Amino acid sequence: MPLVTTTEFLKKAQDGHYAVGAFNVENLEMAQAVIQAATELNAPVIIQTTSSTVKYASLSVYRAIVAALAESAPVPVAMHLDHGSSYELCEQAACAGYTSVMIDGSKLSFEENIAVSAKTAAMAKQRGIPTEAELGTVGGKEDDHVVLDADAMYTNPEKAREFVERTGVGSLAVAIGTAHGFYKGEPRLDFDRLAEIRKVVSVPLVLHGASGVPDEAVQKTIGLGICKVNFATELRDAYTKAVRPVLANDASVFDPKVYGKAGRAAVVELVKHKITVCGSQGKA
Repeated sequence: MPLVTTTEFLKKAQDGHYAVGAFNVENLEMAQAVIQAATELNAPVIIQTTSSTVKYASLSVYRAIVAALAESAPVPVAMHLDHGSSYELCEQAACAGYTSVMIDGSKLSFEENIAVSAKTAAMAKQRGIPTEAELGTVGGKEDDHVVLDADAMYTNPEKAREFVERTGVGSLAVAIGTAHGFYKGEPRLDFDRLAEIRKVVSVPLVLHGASGVPDEAVQKTIGLGICKVNFATELRDAYTKAVRPVLANDASVFDPKVYGKAGRAAVVELVKHKITVCGSQGKA
């Protein structure tokens, strides 16, 4: 089916107390894997690319790959710009046919973040697609955006309420103690803060930095109102770990399709697991 926006199935997730998995892809094989996993489990799915990923190829190339795969898939697939670094990039993604965009103004002041998020949400609304924004800062590294854990600013519930009301964004990524990349120890999530945010914010809430967070902790955040969960680092890791032995064990392998199949198979299994953790299997 054609690419869809995230609006309807995030609302269904919110009403049904589950989450939709959002998976960052870097190449054809990873995109194939995500859609295969979603198809096998009959789950809605969001495929994402970051600012650095679209620098590697382009918005139009990644959108074309995912749109072609989604066309023959029996489950709804949305194409999302993750951590859009500027209003201009979000506009370019919308024009390229992405069905959802994220503007990341979390490193800006509160008022500056509101301004750029409201501008992006208005632009996206004109094109019939939703906008995700972030308030508070998720620690770790995502592309060129680096936040030391000591500097990570948690989302303030009352500011979150004001932010959503003034910007008109369709979903909100919250900072409750997660980080991008792999964790050095088990993350300590502020579940009480999440519960307070859920009480005062009506739009779907998003959890970033879920790679490496224990399944039970992810499921607890979903029970407290998270409707979209992002996974990126673990997918890259699984793909690369599957490719390495294929090349190491047989020096005669030179066809990218051979090791690409191994990487793809590993990502399929990982994504199926994450979909199950999110509780979105059978929800397509």
